Amino acid sequence: MTGRSPDDRRAVGELPYHAGSTVDGRREEAILPRQVFDTQLVPAADRFDRWADFVVGAGPASIWTDRSVPFDAVAQLIDLDGVHLTSFRYPTLRTRRTARQIRQADPEMFQLALPIAGFSAISQARNESTIDRTAFTFFDTSRPYEAEHRAPDTAYTSTICLHIPHARLPLSPDRVNRLLAAVMPAEQGMGRLLAQFLKQVVTHPEQYASAEAPRLGEVALDLVCATLARHADAATCLPPETREQVTRLQVTEFIERHLAQPDLDPETVARAHHVSLRTLHRLFADGDETVAGLIRRRRLERCRRDLRNPVLRDQPIHVIAARWGFRDPAHFSRAFRAAYGVPARDYRAGGSPTTGRPG
Repeated sequence: MTGRSPDDRRAVGELPYHAGSTVDGRREEAILPRQVFDTQLVPAADRFDRWADFVVGAGPASIWTDRSVPFDAVAQLIDLDGVHLTSFRYPTLRTRRTARQIRQADPEMFQLALPIAGFSAISQARNESTIDRTAFTFFDTSRPYEAEHRAPDTAYTSTICLHIPHARLPLSPDRVNRLLAAVMPAEQGMGRLLAQFLKQVVTHPEQYASAEAPRLGEVALDLVCATLARHADAATCLPPETREQVTRLQVTEFIERHLAQPDLDPETVARAHHVSLRTLHRLFADGDETVAGLIRRRRLERCRRDLRNPVLRDQPIHVIAARWGFRDPAHFSRAFRAAYGVPARDYRAGGSPTTGRPG
């Protein structure tokens, strides 16, 4: 936005922390920055127009809503090195982008949208779809489209959207065109992994350093490419590095879901993903830890969390350890002390670890 009034400057800010604040000992500049626009911080009569100005940005579009009531909405934008992750909460509204508006200005972006509350309907390139929180849809700012975002009853609708420059998507135009206004599941397969990632970053941007923005953007692109390619029958056309990164993410997500299984080990992970053990190890060769190390670290982190949980204070330590796959109490005790520099019993009693991450 340009030429903002003082009210605009108060409504748009770098959140969630003020200058000079710290989070877990880190200064604000180390936190992944986000821009937030909250209409409740501007006069009621100006809310819709200023929010629309902020949201539309470089791609002109027409937006309609019920103007008889104050427009309460929040928009959040996180820049992941040119890939923009946004989240919106707003009442029911309709959007249209025409050929004339495209000629006026076109940011040349693809958008992948996931409703979190309510539902969305979109029409583009002679395709139409209606989606709720169980599915994504995909559209192109360089083509006319119409969309409606409807809230249930008088509540708000909420959407997460990823904005991707045309040049950053390594799929042919022919394959991309098949996916415009398509419905893609968000609760299974690659869509589930993509939805989990986007929700995590949007909900907890403070958990990431600003220097991680380019890497987060790469991960988002890899997951989007894999999701779109699967629906366009073009998975084999993806760059090898993208396929490998997606497989690593799938393996990590699989490990997270199966930490409680005592027999979880690299061989089990390899079989579940239909790859050889050698291939699995190669996928993680350039990382900071092996597959076995990842499993051990995440199990220890879960145990560490539960040991400080007051709800579980009466549960024996060996029961907590067994819940996360440590069948041998002696082995768990050695692993915990090696990782954190303090016995599990002392940590539970309030002792401080001498290291923050299992080795």
